[in-house]
Amino acid sequence: MKRWPVKPLSEVLEVSRERIEPIEHPDILYNYIGLESIEGHTGQLLPHQLTIGAEIKSTKNVFHRGEILYGKLRPYLNKIYLADKDGICSTDIFVLRPKQSAMNASFAANYLRSPAVLSAASNAMAGANLPRIGQKALLGIPIPVPPVVEQERIVKLLDEADELRKLRAKADRRTAALIPALFHQMFGDPASNPKDWPLVTLGEIGGGGQYGLNAAAMTEGHGVRFIRITDIDEYGRLGRCEPAFVPVDKSNLSDYELSDGDILIARSGATAGKAYIHIGIRERCVFAGYLIRFKINQILSLPVFVFAFLQTAAYWSQLNRLKRAVAQPNVNAKQMASLGFPLPPLPLQKEFAQRVTEIRGIEAEQAASRSRLDALFQSMLYRAFNGDL
Repeated sequence: MKRWPVKPLSEVLEVSRERIEPIEHPDILYNYIGLESIEGHTGQLLPHQLTIGAEIKSTKNVFHRGEILYGKLRPYLNKIYLADKDGICSTDIFVLRPKQSAMNASFAANYLRSPAVLSAASNAMAGANLPRIGQKALLGIPIPVPPVVEQERIVKLLDEADELRKLRAKADRRTAALIPALFHQMFGDPASNPKDWPLVTLGEIGGGGQYGLNAAAMTEGHGVRFIRITDIDEYGRLGRCEPAFVPVDKSNLSDYELSDGDILIARSGATAGKAYIHIGIRERCVFAGYLIRFKINQILSLPVFVFAFLQTAAYWSQLNRLKRAVAQPNVNAKQMASLGFPLPPLPLQKEFAQRVTEIRGIEAEQAASRSRLDALFQSMLYRAFNGDL
């Protein structure tokens, strides 16, 4: 094990103070990154689109290529991204940059993502409902500072290992695209209804929609699993997040307990419209207040078919019209229940569901491979910053 100098982060990194009011420049397209745009633990940026200033209502942080974005809200989600281009980001994100040439930005970003910092940040966070780590606490965390040449060698090794994870993520995205493609092949575009199937609303087959549990207290590591908006990835699956829980003895939990086939839809903010289907989860789960549950009547339709519709352009077109009708991008249960779509015959839906099951099997194998690669990378991080790599 090599012995390197250890310094507080404050000696090698500083927090940028650069801010902007995008709404003052309503026609400019911004590379806007929110916390939901950064994948936890991997340092990868999730797919996102440029946003015009008119749609960005509050002050944002400015960042530049080579600076580090560190998610300070719920730091246990481990959302750290090394920017490869300029942009703006949520104020729930610290923008960090090296204070001197003796610190390689990629080395620092990898260290911030390491198990040691994750543990320290999780212990230092404050706040019950929206736990955060403060600037002073973050910058007080110690960092080993090897010579720059050694930092560059470590970064090169980590980048080579990380490339395997990127290839895995690329394959995962291609697999995720199979279900929307299959839906279009079997059912066509819901907006044009080429097969002239009868039209139904989400409410007619899924009820009026139920809001989730407004839980003030969440405990980490025990209790009943609490599904939040932030737990749902861009493919409508439970992402690689740190799970949250509510106490078992909390009243009325059974009213919010999820069953196989339940569909959840986010109703607020930038995530409004994001959907999740609860399938194959054995642990007891309840869902958060900013989600709406629809329980599909399986005599009329299959949840897998409905969920696939909720990924189509036709769905998002309807939803965006609803969101534009209010000041904030929110939708309520009544609005969601009014969304309409063509309903194909049940036997055809069953054929679709069977083929989706086969694709889900492939995704499960890929998830296992991804977990092994993540474990390998975390092991390399540990060894790298302990001087054993």
